[in-house]
Order: sequence, then C-alpha cells, then structure tokens
Amino acid sequence: MTSEFLKSTPAFNSEYQTNPERKQTKLTKTKSQSLVTSSFDRTVLSNGLRIVTSTFHHTNAVSIIFLFGAGSRYETPELAGASHLFEHMLFKGTDSRPTPREISEVVEGVGGTLNAFTDREVTGYWCRVAQPNYRDSIDLLADMTLNSLFKDEDISKEKQVVYEEIRASHDSPNARVSMMLDELLWPDQPLGRDIAGTVESVGAISRSAMLKYLETQYVASNTVIAVAGNIEHKDVVEQVNELLGGLHDGEILPMFPYEKKSFTKRVALEYRPTEQAHIAFGLQGLSADDPDRYALSIMSVVLGETMSSRLFEEVREQRGLAYDIHSGAHFLSDCGAFVIESGIDPSRVDEAVPVILNELTKMLDGVTEAELNQAQKLTKGRMMLRMEESRAVSSFLGIQELLRNKVETVDDVLAKISSVTGEDVKRAAERVIRPENLVLSIVGPFDSAKHFESMLQPE
Repeated sequence: MTSEFLKSTPAFNSEYQTNPERKQTKLTKTKSQSLVTSSFDRTVLSNGLRIVTSTFHHTNAVSIIFLFGAGSRYETPELAGASHLFEHMLFKGTDSRPTPREISEVVEGVGGTLNAFTDREVTGYWCRVAQPNYRDSIDLLADMTLNSLFKDEDISKEKQVVYEEIRASHDSPNARVSMMLDELLWPDQPLGRDIAGTVESVGAISRSAMLKYLETQYVASNTVIAVAGNIEHKDVVEQVNELLGGLHDGEILPMFPYEKKSFTKRVALEYRPTEQAHIAFGLQGLSADDPDRYALSIMSVVLGETMSSRLFEEVREQRGLAYDIHSGAHFLSDCGAFVIESGIDPSRVDEAVPVILNELTKMLDGVTEAELNQAQKLTKGRMMLRMEESRAVSSFLGIQELLRNKVETVDDVLAKISSVTGEDVKRAAERVIRPENLVLSIVGPFDSAKHFESMLQPE
C-alpha cells in the first residue's frame, strides 16, 4: 500500500517536536473559515495529539484519516521498508478484533472503504463511511493504533505479501522507471530508495524493531486525526479524547534530511524487451515551503498536465510520438522534483528525446499571459472540485497539520495561485531547469546508456 499521493503535499515542519509550548496546550481550539471547505476546527489534546475537522451537512459521507509522522525517510538502510510493513500489520488483528476480517468488516460491512498508505514522510490510515457509522470507524482506527497484536506468524505471512507487492512494482515498467529516477535524483539516501524497501531488507525486519518503531513514531505529538463530513467537531474531540487521550508521548525519530550530492550518473537504463520504451526525465525541484512552489506548479500545467499543454500538443498531436506524456512538480519538506514521463516506440526515442528537451528548455523564455491565466483557472478549478469530496478535505487538512504544524485554508491556497505572475513562473523555471541537474531513466529494449548520456549534454 505504498503511495505517491503525498508528493505534492505541503512540507513537514519538525518544529513541533521540540516546541515546549505544545506540551503545555490543553484542549486548545482554533477555527478558520473557508468558502470551499465551509470551516475547519482544530483541537490539541493535553498529550499533544491534534484533531482537525471540517463540517459540511450536505453529505451523508464522513471521511476519517489517522496520520503519523512515519515513512521511508525515517528508516536506516537496514530498516528499509519498515514503515510500509508496519502499516500492513495494523490490519492483521487486535485484542478485540483478532482477525483481519473482523477489522475490515467494521467499515466494509456497512458499505465503506478502508485503506492505508505509506509515503516518504507520512503514513496514513483512512476510511470513508456513511454518517451513521463514523463513530464505529474512529473506534476501529484507534483500536488498530493502540492494540495491534504483531504476532510472529502474522509478521511472517505479511512479509510474503509485501514481497509480492515489491515484485509487482518491479515488474511494472511505469513503476520501475520512477524508482530508477528517484535513485538518480537522490543517490545514496532514503529519498532515493523504494518506499517498500527490498525483499532482503523487509525479510530482515524483526518484531522487536517494529515494536520499537511503534514506541517512537506512533506517539501523541506525532499523530493527527482529521475528520470531514456530516459531523460535529465537539463530538469527534470527545470520542478521540476518550479513546486516545492516554496515548503516550515521547521523543520522535527525525527524518533523514535531504543531502545534495553530485550525480554519480545521469542516465539509468534497464533492459527489457518491451514494445514501448518508458522514459522519465527528472530535475531537482523545490520544497513545499518554497515561495516559488505555486509558480512551479503553474509552469508544470503549461508544460505537460493537460491535453492543451505544450508537451501534449507537440509530442502527441503534432508528431504522434506518444499516447501519453505528462509533467509533474513534486514537493517534499526540504527538497522536490520536477518530472516528465512518457511511453515511446523504441524506434522513435531518438526523435522524441530532443523534442521533449526542447519544450522543456523553452519554458525558460516564460509563458504567455493567456497560458498563465488558463493554468491558474485550471489549477484553482481542480482544487475546488477536489474539495467537494470528504476524503480530499480530511487529507488536505490533516496532512498540512502533520507536516507543517499549521493549516492554510483552500481560500489561502487559491489566493496564492491567483497571485502568481509571469515573472514568477520564469524565475521558477530558471531555478529548476538547469542542464547540469537533468537526469533520465529508461526501461526498454536498449543495451547501452552512453547514447542517451550524450543526448543530455547541452549543445
């Protein structure tokens, strides 16, 4: 259940881990208004656990997410994949619900959805249920957090499941080319490792190591619970305080910081006799707290996020080189990445690569006023539509609270998008599009990377 969901989320801010004021907070509450999410409320329990909710009565759905500051960026090489394996184990049974079926039936048995994800900087357990069932669902997630059994036999069986998940990712050219790109962008550090780890690293994780992880990462001040839908804040706080008000707190292991290193290689190639070459270009990007992050997002929309984008028009419509080509800006706590991905007929890769690089380089000249206006409208429209769904709202609020220790309203974000100028986009492009930082990963029927290395050299 690894996830790419959080690549574009706000940044983690670890100040709350050492902020003495947090331990003095007693059921504090703040409220903020937002035109799209209606409102959100925030309460901090006396143990440091944070609760954020958004109430809107036009829906029968309630979405709940339990978030923890845990993920692959907290892991040593020996523990690679521990966060992901840990996430799986919370579904295996508790004292009162000793089987996976008894856990899943609480939510799925009433028509809801229950799932989880592990990413680099956060692990989340979420469900979406009809309003009459949300209290049972909160009780379930709290039970999983507090009372999971971690039986040796369950750990052994679930490792086998994770091995298959890892193998499935490696069998997928799309997933594999992304993994290889991460390794190029962030060499020899947790950021560049597969979130799920390897079969070997997962196999070596002991039950005692997992219980230690529970004691350090699944603590009160490293926990955020977000609920959105047809609920009342005070009811959620009352229930969570009863269930988790006694959750212990403690010193949290920090994530390993981004290390800027010289690239050991610019191209990663994996031979496979596929009918399509999967290619991914990567550039070191911006962090989630960087003032140019919204300008870079706008640049990505113009370059390659829609059917009217420059890349789509030139690569697909004008030249017929690809079925799909897209760009994306991904923001993490202290770094980021800008990525272009596509699938190309192997016989036409030599034609496609210069075309793609040319469109990327042209972004340094800036965008037109029409492109800027359209990209702003699109970005704001996407966000407003996404916030119509309770799960998106709970994640939007909860992830900000966990990773930044503050919450910007939807209106705050929309205003920042509206304020981006053409000069801002040009500046962001100049900061990111640097030939010496460009890397390329390829999965396809090619024997040598040298040819592609020469194509990355500036003329």
